[in-house]
Amino acid sequence: MSEKENVSVQQQETAEGVSRREMLLGLSAVAGMAYAGSVPAAAKEHDHSKHSTQLPDLMDAVNNCTDKGRRCIAHCMVSFTEGDTELADCASKVQEMMSICGGFAYLVASNSSYIKEYAKVCERVCTDCAKECRKHEKHIECEACADACDDLVDAIKLSV
Repeated sequence: MSEKENVSVQQQETAEGVSRREMLLGLSAVAGMAYAGSVPAAAKEHDHSKHSTQLPDLMDAVNNCTDKGRRCIAHCMVSFTEGDTELADCASKVQEMMSICGGFAYLVASNSSYIKEYAKVCERVCTDCAKECRKHEKHIECEACADACDDLVDAIKLSV
């Protein structure tokens, strides 16, 4: 076939729409994607039941306690910058509580075998924190932190 005839055939195929070559390439791509989509579905299923905490109420209480603790510490810092050190002991207890609760949250989230032992420490620290925060419950943040600590102590007693 001459060069001129070859160009004419290509123009004719393009003018009519999709060429045979383009059709085969398209069908091959569709078949490949259809096959690839079924491969993950054929994979062996695995158990996801242990991927989330087995103690969701306890986890919520721990997270609430650390959140309220952060707010209490922020309030204490504002007081310190204003020259008021009345909340120093409160800030110290809240700082301890947040450290302990942070570790406890990781243990609860991962369903650790150490939850029961660590819960005893967390319970004591939260009780001390609540006691100190109650001395300053005229401050909204201190009262909220004390309430959250009490709630966590109750959640520990119910869950562990």
